Amino acid sequence: MTKTITLAQGNGGEENNDLIKKVFYKAFKNEILERSEDAAVIGNLAMTTDSFTVSPLFFAGADIGKLAVCGTCNDLAMMGAKPKYLTCSVIIEEGFEVESLERIVESMRAELAINGAVVVSGDTKVVPKGSVDKIFINTTGLGEIVQAGISSNNVSEEDVILINRDIGCHGATIFAAREGIEMSSTLRSDCNSLYPQVKALLDAGVEITAMRDATRGGVAAVLNEWARQSDVCIEVDEEKLPISDEVKGICEMLGFEATALANEGTFVLAIKKGSAAKALEILKSFEVCAMASVVGEVTQKYPKKVILKSPWGTSRFLETPNGELLPRIC
Repeated sequence: MTKTITLAQGNGGEENNDLIKKVFYKAFKNEILERSEDAAVIGNLAMTTDSFTVSPLFFAGADIGKLAVCGTCNDLAMMGAKPKYLTCSVIIEEGFEVESLERIVESMRAELAINGAVVVSGDTKVVPKGSVDKIFINTTGLGEIVQAGISSNNVSEEDVILINRDIGCHGATIFAAREGIEMSSTLRSDCNSLYPQVKALLDAGVEITAMRDATRGGVAAVLNEWARQSDVCIEVDEEKLPISDEVKGICEMLGFEATALANEGTFVLAIKKGSAAKALEILKSFEVCAMASVVGEVTQKYPKKVILKSPWGTSRFLETPNGELLPRIC
């Protein structure tokens, strides 16, 4: 590991995993933490925390406030938990516009209502100009587990892999906004609360083994984490990956891989094969999930590896992203 921290170590990819394992897991080692889930399961409760530093603060489809609530509530939902209570801590740079702060807080209020959650505690710090980039937000969430046993450590050959919607929209939107790329398209962040979709799946009795929202590091990071945690091989059909034309265009223009781009309303599911058709039907009842798709299967071909199969009969390993793909993404 490097002697000083680099931007690559915060990208959700290989360097980030290495930093967490060698510094934080080493110091805080315990059974709950080592399960490496989206949220800690403590009895019938799920708990998670996240910090948000996105740049720019406002972008097509969302802003840092909506992002903060979605990010934390979605991590709870991925463990089969209903979001209930959040804390909210903000670090604000001196000189930040009150009007912008009010817009951000209003976005948070609206998204909390969608999840049926409330902020019950918080903290506010104001620091001298230049000490922080405008505003950073930390949210911690507590949820009540509705469906127990959902875990990324339990993926098996009895499962298939689904994605709820088209991938890469958040990363592509942030990059376009940051670089001033003007596009005559409807490209916008997928930032969205996932609990309504999860609740619909659970209410219908879909047999879910694992769920994870594909944030930093994208779908590639999620699949590689699952393959390692469950000691399985995940084989993905490239042509089945749901990718919009707009995201394909950004990727072709800038040399990105859509599977490595961050998402904020896209999640990956491992479900029992017999539930696949029902899950797709339920997901596609949501407007944003029109491109929901079964994208792969679980095998033992190369344990702990992810294989990407092309339409031309070739295949390659889909690795965990590395390098400084796009910092300050969430």
